[in-house]
Parts: sequence; structure tokens; C-alpha cells
Amino acid sequence: MNASITVAYRTEDERWAAVQAREAAADGHFVYAVRTTGVYGPPSSAARRPRRENVAFFDSADAAEAAGYRPSRRAQGDQTRAAAARAERVARACRLIEAAQTPPSLDGLAAELGMSPFHFHRLFKAETGLTPKAYGSAYRARRLREELAAPQASITDAIYGAGFNSNSRFYEAADQLLGMRARDYRAGGAGAQIRFAVGQCSLGAILVAQSQRGVCAILLGDDPEALVRELQDQFPRARLIGGDAAFERWIAEVVGFIEAPAIGLRLPLDVRGTAFQERVWRALREIPPGTTASYTEIAERIGSPRAVRAVAQACGANRLAVAIPCHRVVRRDGDLAGYRWGVDRKRELLRREAQA
Repeated sequence: MNASITVAYRTEDERWAAVQAREAAADGHFVYAVRTTGVYGPPSSAARRPRRENVAFFDSADAAEAAGYRPSRRAQGDQTRAAAARAERVARACRLIEAAQTPPSLDGLAAELGMSPFHFHRLFKAETGLTPKAYGSAYRARRLREELAAPQASITDAIYGAGFNSNSRFYEAADQLLGMRARDYRAGGAGAQIRFAVGQCSLGAILVAQSQRGVCAILLGDDPEALVRELQDQFPRARLIGGDAAFERWIAEVVGFIEAPAIGLRLPLDVRGTAFQERVWRALREIPPGTTASYTEIAERIGSPRAVRAVAQACGANRLAVAIPCHRVVRRDGDLAGYRWGVDRKRELLRREAQA
């Protein structure tokens, strides 16, 4: 299957056939330009079909514009309508995933939307920043946390309320979704063990904490006791254990990364948030060291260009300083704006990365 996909729309005959059929699936693979009008558009454009001898093909809009063509007004309108149609399809898929009693298959979702599995998967990830499977997992994790937080709900109620159709399937997934047993999560972390250590670095106090799944917190501040209280607030009934010598090597690795960003940071992370937050945090980890991106750029990268404020809020909710580098996000004008652990620390982290 993959072999046929990789060569799709490579020849001019295939591209001309796609233009004649106005294939929406070909959009994004190439654009076609009309020599007699000097404009270009996507294969699915509703514009009147040109004569074949007047058509030139380009791999991208940038290539067409470099050759002197301009986007057609009709094509721009078509693109707006196509974008709305794509968003509606993805929104419908999200509703199907959320309403399903069991996680729907990729093939089933694609068939419901009248698309091939490959094109549906690519469209969904482009629009949401997540695969359909990852979206479903994040949604169920959020539902599970909400159900467990309900004051009168039992764990059995939470199991079925979060969309698990059997206890066995739930207990197979619960530890991965919550980082601990469900009864421990519902009790505010009672019975859970979280190892932590507090140290000092050139940016002040630092706390590193580890759950069963990996590093769950990297906190910076001026007061070590305040950092410990912040960890306690997250899991008020968890058993907090001071890290042993082996664990303290983890905090040494984090401190070493802060002091010399060029060495990199390779630790297992326990990243838990809403589906949107996880999309933002994934995008942050893709920003190369020594560079920055604006909140607007991050919103565009995750396929939600209007969600600039929500992106900023997701950055503020990050509990993994430096590991999820929200310090690399700035305002559109380059201003450093806010930072959970202080703008001065943000400025210093960026300076060190630029020099690394």
C-alpha cells in the first residue's frame, strides 16, 4: 500500500487526470498553473478546466509563484471552503471517537467519512496534531480523570463512564493513563510513590520528581520548600520519597542540561494533560535548541491557528521545565512575555542555548 502512495501524482498524466476529476485527495501533492491566465490553483479547484497544452504543474505553491504565477481568486475561495470542509470532517471524526463505546478502528472511521484510511489518517493528524488513536487515548484519559474526580462516583462508575466496556480492558490501560492505580488517583495519590529530590543550580532551586512512568515534574524557583509544597498540592495523599543516590543522578542530569544545553536531556517523561495541551507540548519539543517560535506559530503548527491564547495557557500549565521547552516560545514581536518560572530564567535559558 505504501509503495503506491509514495508515487501518487508523480507523473504529469496522473496530475492531469486528477485536475480533470477535481480530486480533493490530490490537494497538497501539487498545484497546476495556466499559462494563458498566469494563475495557479489546487487540483480540486472549481475553476473552468484549461486546455492541456496550457497547463504546467508544480510541486508546491511556492514553486508556482517562483515561476511567476499568482494564486487565482477562485482557488483562494476554493481553499477556504476546502479548509472548512476538512475541519468539519475532522470535527465529525472527533465526535465519533468520543461517542464510541470502544475505540473505533482507523478503517471504520475512514469509511464513515467516505475517505481512504491513509488520507483520513493524514488529514486528522494535520488538523489536530494527533493521530486518531492518540486523540482517543487522550480523550479517554481526560474522561477517566473527570469521572474519578466526581465525589460520589465509584471506580466502577468511572470505568464505564470513561468508555471502557470491561474491567479487564480498563485495568490494562489505567496505569498508563493515570501513572498509578485508579484507586490511588481517586484518593489524591494515596498509596502512590513519587520520588523527588531538591537541589540547586545557577537558576536557583530545582525539584525533580518521578512517578512510576517517568519524570513527572521539573520545577524551578527561589524557595525549595515552595517547590515541595507545589508537588504536594498535585498529589496531596501520595507518598513522597526522598530520592536515593540512583535517583539523584537524574537531578544531576537535569542540572547539567540547564548549565550546558548542548549535552541534551534523555530521560523518560510522564507527560499528562488534555489532548490540546499534549499537542502543544509535542510541538514545543520540536523547536530546536537555540531558536524560538511565537505562540501564533505554535498554534498554526498544531492546526489551530486561532487558539493562540489557549497555546499560551498550555505553556503555563507545563510542569516539566526545560524538558518541555516552553521557554522557547515568545510573542510575535520577539518579546519574551511571561514564563511560569520567571522571565529572567527564560532569558538566561535562551542565552545559553544560543551560545551552545
